[in-house]
Amino acid sequence: MLIVQICIGSSCYLKGSQAVIELFQKAVEEYKLMNCVTLAGSFCSGRCNREGVTITVNDDVYTGITPENFKEFFEDKILKVLREAGEC
Repeated sequence: MLIVQICIGSSCYLKGSQAVIELFQKAVEEYKLMNCVTLAGSFCSGRCNREGVTITVNDDVYTGITPENFKEFFEDKILKVLREAGEC
């Protein structure tokens, strides 16, 4: 089970966290990962970046996630990790 926390603090909100949340929801549903991925909002993790949203996957923090690089991020940090772990 992966716990994905998407920052919804004011900085990330202004940088498009709502769009990233919607992309995550659609991708989790599309890949039928509802039992493998828990999506949650989080407030500022103190890792603000000049562009994009901060996302924490379990204990790993990633910055600069945008709608434009979301697909690559999801494939590499979510799908690949689940496959390697033999989950879902």
